[in-house]
Amino acid sequence: MARILYIEDDPNLAFATKDNLELSGFEVIHCADGSEGWTRFQKERFDLCLVDVMLPKTDGFTVARKIRQADENVPILFLTARSLQEDKINGLRLGADDYLTKPFSMQELILKIEIFLRRSKREELPGKDPSILRIGRLSFDFQKLSLTGHGVRHTLTFREGEVLYYLANRANQVVRREELLKEIWGDDDYFMGRSLDVFLSRLRKYLSSDPDIRIENVHGVGFRISW
Repeated sequence: MARILYIEDDPNLAFATKDNLELSGFEVIHCADGSEGWTRFQKERFDLCLVDVMLPKTDGFTVARKIRQADENVPILFLTARSLQEDKINGLRLGADDYLTKPFSMQELILKIEIFLRRSKREELPGKDPSILRIGRLSFDFQKLSLTGHGVRHTLTFREGEVLYYLANRANQVVRREELLKEIWGDDDYFMGRSLDVFLSRLRKYLSSDPDIRIENVHGVGFRISW
């Protein structure tokens, strides 16, 4: 049973969400403020974190930053009433993998959780592992979300890994922006497009140790990775 750390200060929303998630087969540990959530995270193992942005004692952005510093792999999903674009982008920059804006559909929340958990527990295949890609002089292990080479190692978030894996498997091809958004996020709205821009910016930084690797913007169309 997957264990979810759920940090939410609204008691009514927390009760309803926790109840629905438990009915869907998850074990949910609920914390009513950011400080309590961070304390529980340090002491226990969790498969995924649901973090509200507006929290008492310690805000969700701070909690997410601490979680990501302590664990580079655990998926972090923001639940926020904020509709401001920069708040969402800020969360992604801190290492969150995705977000839902309140009020959200319980079905959509459960679907996102299932997708993250399924990808995080992907079984290794026998023989040559197709999840390990050579990108220029770097090696990318999609299973471990690890990018290594030139004496450096980066651990990517799930979303960063998905974007890099999708592009690298289509090296030297132009990947349309809407194709990439629909494949990774399931939609291509404005906010998801801005999220994609954040991830691409971070990926370019990770890949910069090999100057031959380039992620190009193809104006009006999409992106192309080459080396």
